[in-house]
Order: sequence, then C-alpha cells, then structure tokens
Amino acid sequence: MLIIQSALIAFGHPLSTFMGLASRQAEPSSFGWRWPIAFQGVFIVFILLTLPFLPESPRWLLQHGRVEEATDVFARLGGKDTTIDDPKILAERDDVIASVEEEQRLGQATWAEVFTEGPNRNISRVLLGAGPYMFNQWSGINSLAYFLPITFERNIGLSTELSLIIAGVLGIQYFFISWLPYFFIEKVGRRKMLIGSAAACSFCMIMISIMLKVNTLPSNWVFVAFCFIFFDVFSLGILPVSWMYASEIMPLRTRNKGVALGVGSHWLSNFVVVYVTPSAIANLGYKLYIIWAVLNASFVPITWLWYPETARRSLEDMDDVFRHERFGLTKTRSPGTRTKEGGDGVLRRNEPDMEIFQDEGKKTPDS
Repeated sequence: MLIIQSALIAFGHPLSTFMGLASRQAEPSSFGWRWPIAFQGVFIVFILLTLPFLPESPRWLLQHGRVEEATDVFARLGGKDTTIDDPKILAERDDVIASVEEEQRLGQATWAEVFTEGPNRNISRVLLGAGPYMFNQWSGINSLAYFLPITFERNIGLSTELSLIIAGVLGIQYFFISWLPYFFIEKVGRRKMLIGSAAACSFCMIMISIMLKVNTLPSNWVFVAFCFIFFDVFSLGILPVSWMYASEIMPLRTRNKGVALGVGSHWLSNFVVVYVTPSAIANLGYKLYIIWAVLNASFVPITWLWYPETARRSLEDMDDVFRHERFGLTKTRSPGTRTKEGGDGVLRRNEPDMEIFQDEGKKTPDS
C-alpha cells in the first residue's frame, strides 16, 4: 500500500506539470490559476466516494474486540484463496491479539516516553525512523522536481513550453518506474534498496553538476538525461523505503507518535529545501548539485552502519531486534524469514533466521 501511495505521489508530478502547460495556453485570465487549484477537488471527491469500501485496520478491529471482522480482513489480505480458517491467518491474528492485549495492559504512551530510551529504545527508533523521511528530501529530489522547468530554462536555455513538456515526460517515466519496487522490495530488502538508490542518486548529481559546469549543447542534453536517471533511481529505493521504514520499526506503544514525528521531519525538510532552492540556483549554480551529491553519498554509510533490515519481519520481530541491539552498529542486515511455514502451515521463523546469544542465553533475530 505504501508503494502504491509513493507511486501516486509521483503521479502528481506530471499531472501538475501538464496542468501548468495547459493553463499557460489559456487566454490571460484568472482561469489560468483557478482551474489548477479547483481540479484538486476531483481527488477529494474520489476519496470520499471510495472510503466507505475501505476496511478498517485489523489491529484497530482487535483493539475494539471485533475479532471476527479482523479475521475476515486478514483473510482478504491473504489472497483470494485464503479462508478465515487458514492456520497462517489464525496464527497472525493471535500474534496481533497478544500484542494488542500487552499494549492495552501498558496503556497509552506519553510524549515524554517517546523521547526516552528505555528497554524498547524509543528515542533511538524515532531517530532512525525519521532518517529515511529526511533522506527523501535531502536527496535533492524536490530541488529538481519543484523547479525542473525553471532549471531547464535558466541553465540550458530551453523555452518555457519545451521545458514543461520535458518535465512532464520525465514525470510520467518517474510514475511508472515507481511501481517496480512493489515486485521485489520484500525479496531484496530495505537496506540494499536504500543504499543502492542513494549511491546512484549521488552519482547522478555529480554528473548533473559536471554537465552544468561544462555548459555546451551536448552537455546540456546529457544533463537532461541524468535528470531522468536520477528520478528513476530515486523511485527504486529512497522513495518507497522513506515512506515505509518508520512504521516498520516503531514499538506498538509509541508507534503513532513516533511515525508522526518522522512525517513531521519530512515536511519540515521539504519546506527548507524548497524555500532555499531558488536562491541556491541563482547564487550557486552547478555547485548546488555537488551539495546534493555529498548528502546522498552520506546516506550509504549511515544506512549500512545503523539501519536494521525490516523486510519479512513483523513488528514483534523488530521489538526483538531492538531489545538485543544497543544504539550503534546494527547486525540485522538481511531480510527475515517470516514467509517460511512449518509442517502445520503456521507462519514462523526458520532456524537460520535465529541466533543464540550465549551471553544472554536467549534467541533473537539474526544479523
């Protein structure tokens, strides 16, 4: 669902660009700015019409004692051939029931608790969760996306119409590429995708900076090509992971508040980046993209050193990870094995996904 959300965010880029191009063709009047604003109401109406058909979260249903409805939702999420009597569905439901009961026993978390470490490592998880949100913005994506037509006009001398058309075509490609992680993100894992995407984004920003510095006709079109490539590699890693990661590592008790802080860091970063970009383009020129290249490069060691892998691990699995890893270098670098089934069909971890901590005499998810 979060990958679909990120793809739809990407769809807004070409839509707004072509909307701007169409409005520019209109006769000079208030229609040129009224219509793009009013058109956004179409999506609000669509949401209002489809919301009644959206099922409640199974966790929310279980929190309110609606077990049968929650089981039905779990079965629907399991696929068309999955029934409410499926052992995997019942095991997943029972895991969540146990978590909900523990959460209700402990009560609601306060904001003060969110900012304390404790055995659940709350503040560590808040900081780690906010990171990918900030990677998203500080990659320089919106320094390009928001001002791409202006960048094409001022840096390589294209006309306004051609700049808008190229930016719109780039946005369409961005939209289609952003669907691809849906097919492999669970297999590859969040860490590899984030590291690979950040490294590729850094390389693209270096090439963009060099091409703008060279400033010849061929280099200008190479600059345009690397803008396309940058959006592609960004959508294959940083984009989907940034919207997923925080909700996958937060403890249940502080999850809502922790994710809210992460989203807040995202939009605060968005404001800063978009606010400073026009002045940066005017005063720094090609040097602006060197800054984005350095920032993207820094995400690689940060992710490798501190970010545990969440793919194929439940919220309960991540609790185990954080209980046994202190704040520092992570050992959880590979996807879990929650897709494996036992002989009775119940979802469970495999032995290769477990590591015995001899000093503690406990088992915990592997590195």
